[in-house]
Amino acid sequence: MKIADLPRIPLAQLPTPLDELPRLSEDLGVRVLMKRDDLTGFALGGNKARKLEFLIADALAQRADIIVTGGGAQSNHIRMTAAAARKVGLDARALVFGEMPAEVNGNLLLDDLLGVEIIHTPNDDRVRAEQMLIEIADDLKQQGRRPYLIPIGGSTVLGCISYLLAVGEMREQLAARAISPDHIFITTGSCGTHAGVLTGLKYYGSTMSLYGISVGRPKSECEDRIATLVKKTADFIAPALSVRPNEIIVYADYIGRGYALITPEARAAIKRVARLEGIFLDQVYTGKTMAGLIDLIARGKIARGSTVVFWHTGGIPGLFANPADFHA
Repeated sequence: MKIADLPRIPLAQLPTPLDELPRLSEDLGVRVLMKRDDLTGFALGGNKARKLEFLIADALAQRADIIVTGGGAQSNHIRMTAAAARKVGLDARALVFGEMPAEVNGNLLLDDLLGVEIIHTPNDDRVRAEQMLIEIADDLKQQGRRPYLIPIGGSTVLGCISYLLAVGEMREQLAARAISPDHIFITTGSCGTHAGVLTGLKYYGSTMSLYGISVGRPKSECEDRIATLVKKTADFIAPALSVRPNEIIVYADYIGRGYALITPEARAAIKRVARLEGIFLDQVYTGKTMAGLIDLIARGKIARGSTVVFWHTGGIPGLFANPADFHA
C-alpha cells in the first residue's frame, strides 16, 4: 500500500527542529545534534504525536467511538492518545499498570483534565496488560460501543510508518546543511519508534547505524519486537525491504532497578544537558538514553570525532511527577 494513501490527521508541528548542541559536543568529544520530537507541539509534545496522526485517522475511518490504550502511571502515550481522541470527538479509556502514586500529578493530572477513564491494575506484567487491553475492548463491544485499540506505545505498523517518514524529514534537514551523521541514538521502550526509524533508514538507503537504549525490556525481547515490527511494516509498504539481525542494535545496560526508576547516571545526564544546553530530558526515557550515549563514548564504542543524532522523544511532563528523583 502507498503511504500517501493512508488516512492521516494533522497533530504534530512538523518538521521538528534538528538542533546543534555545541557545548555538549565539546564536553563529550563527539558532534551531537538533537532531533527535537519533544517539540511536536500537540498536548505538550513528544514522539507519539507522529504516530497518532495515522492511528486516530484509522480509528475515525473505522467509525470508532472510543479509544482504548494503556501504559504506566506516568504514561506520555496515554496523555497524548487521550488528547488526540478528544480533539476528534472520541472518548478514551486507559489501562494503567503498576503502582499508582499517592498524588495526581505530571501526566496523571493531564489525564484527569482530559477526562480519561482509568482502569488500574497493580500488576506491572506488560504481557498481561496487553491481554487486558483486548479484554477491555471486547467488553466495550458487548456494551454496543465501537472501540479502537491502540497497543501500548502505539507500536503498530501505522506507528512505524510515521517514523519512517520522520527519517525522510531528518534526511532533508541533514542534506540542507551537508551533514552526514555516523549514528543515531534513540530510546527503545515499546520498540515502535526504534522499528520505525530503522525501517526508514533502510527505506531511504541510509548507512547510519541506529543505537537503541532500552529503558525497561531485556535486550532479546527488544530485538524480537523490533524485528517483528520491521517485517510487518516492510510487508505493508515495501516487500523487498529487509533488516539483518546485526542491524538491530540494542543496549539494555542502563535500565537500572527497572522501568521508570531513575538511575544515578540518568540523573547526572539530565543535569548535564540542562546545564550545558538548556534542554530538558526526562528520567524515564531520554535521561537513560543520554546516559547510555555518554557511557558508550567513554568506553570507546562511539569514536571521538563521530557525529551523532540524539532523537529526543519527549516525556517532559513526567519530570514533575517525581521531584525527589533529583534531590538524591
